[in-house]
Amino acid sequence: MKPKFTAGRLFVYLALFGAVVFFFTPAWFALMNSFKPLEEISQGNVLGTPASWTLVPWREAWGTACTGATQCTGLSRYFSNSLWVTIPATLISTLWGSFNGYLLAKWRFKGSDAVLFLLMFGTFVPAGLFLLPLSIIFYKLALSDSLMGLVVVHTIYSLPIALFFRNYFLGFPGELIKAARIDGAGLLTIFWHIVFPTAKPILVVVAIMQFTAIWNDFLFALVLAPTDSQLVTVGLNNLVNVQDSAPHPNTYMAAAIIATIPTTVIYLLAGKYFVRGLTSGAVKG
Repeated sequence: MKPKFTAGRLFVYLALFGAVVFFFTPAWFALMNSFKPLEEISQGNVLGTPASWTLVPWREAWGTACTGATQCTGLSRYFSNSLWVTIPATLISTLWGSFNGYLLAKWRFKGSDAVLFLLMFGTFVPAGLFLLPLSIIFYKLALSDSLMGLVVVHTIYSLPIALFFRNYFLGFPGELIKAARIDGAGLLTIFWHIVFPTAKPILVVVAIMQFTAIWNDFLFALVLAPTDSQLVTVGLNNLVNVQDSAPHPNTYMAAAIIATIPTTVIYLLAGKYFVRGLTSGAVKG
């Protein structure tokens, strides 16, 4: 029996369609203008499709064809730096967060409630408050000349993600942990061989969130990254702010799309697992 097409269902469809249009229109606008010659945009063809397609703005944005406003400052030299920071920071922070969440969910220790409160409080602390003390610490520990410092910063700043894992592990059967303790299994053995293999849904959710947040970070990258090893977000900002008598909006839009490719690929490849993770207990508890 087919469900009736009610006014409420129509409202849901219209709301979803409106959301798609709202989020898709800017991306479509940027994509189309990134393939237009500068002269075509200057003549007023901003909203339509390109009359003549060109890849020059993309080559300028990447840095393989440098003219005018780009001044050979494309994004290619920033990409590897961002990957060197984002990938290890995502892996380390996600694994560490899963272990911390397991401790908070299944191992009661003195001060656990205070730790839980501090982690919850940490989710509301803006990143800007950490910039000055981190700058001083970086200088004293000689971390200013290495991207490894940014990996450490993102790992520590991501401590509150343990709350996601805590909420997920609260539903793990305590009897299995008790049985493993009776059999002589220790803390790490229980976590790695019994609890961790069941955490794939929440691991995917947190890893995608972490990768996106770290890749798109601007404040830490701007202040703490070495001047000769800047990241994609800073490179995009530098490209847009290059002073020139003739701005290149097509190049800027191509660069913005290039900067979103890694996160877009992550969502395309793991999007279904992200949804499954959310619906299988990632936000319960």
